[in-house]
Amino acid sequence: MNEARLPGAYSAPGSASFTDFLTSQAPDLLPLNRNLGKDASDLAPHGTTIVAVTFAGGVLLAGDRRATMGNMIASRDIQKVFPADEFSAVGIAGTAGLAVEMVRLFQTELEHYEKIEGTTLSFDGKANRLSGLIRNNLAMAMQGLAVVPLFAGYDQATGVGRIFSYDVTGGRYEETGFHSVGSGSVFARGSLKKLYRDGLSAEDAVTVAIQALYDAADDDSATGGPDLTRRIFPVIHLISSSGGVRVPDTQVAAVADAVVAGRMTSPNGPIAELDGGAR
Repeated sequence: MNEARLPGAYSAPGSASFTDFLTSQAPDLLPLNRNLGKDASDLAPHGTTIVAVTFAGGVLLAGDRRATMGNMIASRDIQKVFPADEFSAVGIAGTAGLAVEMVRLFQTELEHYEKIEGTTLSFDGKANRLSGLIRNNLAMAMQGLAVVPLFAGYDQATGVGRIFSYDVTGGRYEETGFHSVGSGSVFARGSLKKLYRDGLSAEDAVTVAIQALYDAADDDSATGGPDLTRRIFPVIHLISSSGGVRVPDTQVAAVADAVVAGRMTSPNGPIAELDGGAR
């Protein structure tokens, strides 16, 4: 009696990379093998601003909730920050559908490696794997469907929070202290420069991130600010030696409400000290 069996490749020794396996066995399932034949940048929703902030003992990723399609708001409550594994997370900017698909592939890649090798990838190894996935999407980026994530996590080897940014070719760059990507990133980064201090507590880092996203929304139409009517607030993911956890919406809402209340009297936000913040 013939029994249905998986192809031999599924049980043969090989690379610990799930992407490499998919490339050899089912390449049509990879985003890089799609060809739309024209500029498709206005055909799909785009995610916008993501910020990352290190604090004493870890790092956080935060993202606004708006997605745009051309000059239209495609979604008011999209999620742009996702855990990659227990000690890292990815924030997505660019073409939302491809970005979410890339994150899911990255999550599977890290799971697959751990099952095959019996250990987790180093933090630099994770950053390199994500770089390869972005590089594989270059053909789509040339058609206007770019994905530019922000990767952050707690490095168990060094005991600190780390941040990596990328370009569309897969180039990776380690950032110090804080960073931002997306359409409102220039305004968010200006806010972060003003508010960031070494050794922030996790609670203060959450406030700094929300202030930065507020400033981005203040000057960038594609970035959504706190929606007090619908009670839609940024997604914030904290990562420390205890692992990663999404900050509860009630806690984010409380901080956002305080930030908005402060802006009623100081529309431009907190004022930076002229002495450079020395204490």
